[in-house]
Amino acid sequence: MKKIGFLSFGHWNPSPQSGTRSAADVLHQTIELAVAAEELGADGAYVRVHHFAQQLASPFPLLAAIGAKTNRIELGTGVIDMRYENPLYMAEDAGSADLISGGRLQLGISRGSPEQVIDGWRHFGYAPAPGETEADMARRHAEVFLDVIEGKGFAQPNPRPMFPNPPGLLRLEPYSAGLRDRIWWGAASNATAEWAAKMGMNLQSSTLKVDENGKPFHVQQAEQIRAYRAAWKEARHTREGRVSVSRSIFALVNDQDRVYFGRQAGRDQFGAIDQYRAVFGRSYADEPDRLIEQLRQDEAINEADTLLLTVPNQLGVDYNAHLIESILTHVAPGLDWR
Repeated sequence: MKKIGFLSFGHWNPSPQSGTRSAADVLHQTIELAVAAEELGADGAYVRVHHFAQQLASPFPLLAAIGAKTNRIELGTGVIDMRYENPLYMAEDAGSADLISGGRLQLGISRGSPEQVIDGWRHFGYAPAPGETEADMARRHAEVFLDVIEGKGFAQPNPRPMFPNPPGLLRLEPYSAGLRDRIWWGAASNATAEWAAKMGMNLQSSTLKVDENGKPFHVQQAEQIRAYRAAWKEARHTREGRVSVSRSIFALVNDQDRVYFGRQAGRDQFGAIDQYRAVFGRSYADEPDRLIEQLRQDEAINEADTLLLTVPNQLGVDYNAHLIESILTHVAPGLDWR
């Protein structure tokens, strides 16, 4: 069995051809798609987070709204860029969204992706400490966040507070029990996947990773997952770590699908990004029977317990719900995912 959700970048564009012409369109339609996905039997509704772009950014109001409108589906991010975050304020936001959803938040965090602007985190008031890189700063913010959502008191109470305090040091509120076990780290390399395992975070691996040996993308990603699981076992955590991978997968079941995606299937691509060599995973688009055989060969999907389908959100709620339903109905049973 495999959990299957969707991942939306939340693009909008004022073009008449776009189904999302404003930020308001994207926000409302993302909520609607999450409701539709839950009704179809999908397991997760995830959103990307990009700053300074016509895409989804601050995720917590949206996640809280999805949580209030749904009952079962997991809701999460893939990923929040921790270079931009105040980890204590973020802990309060995350606690609130998790409580509203009844404990369904699956929060993906990371160093983030290449930016729209130069050193955008500086505009948010953050800078690496002396001797730190921006990646070090992101991990430092993440470690503080993980610590405070444990729910332990750390702040000295005021002897003359406005309201009576409980005894002892104070923690951040609202606190949501169990949230710490539902934090994921978006890892681009094997080393950061192993670090995530050591820190007790679940693993998110996207359609891009550091090229570490020139092998096909799905093989390198599967190796990353196995390295993560070995590190998790070595750390002797008391629960099992979860692993998600994201893919662009389109089952061609009608003429509209063939017009949109009939030529989408491609090959892995190798190139430079953020000053390192990366490998970008292929898209899948084919008739369901052929798609099943292709996906059966994807080692990383086979290794993961959760699959996130990237959706073309600008094509609207109804069509994206159709894409999700096509995978759940025509593809997942053939792979024993359902």
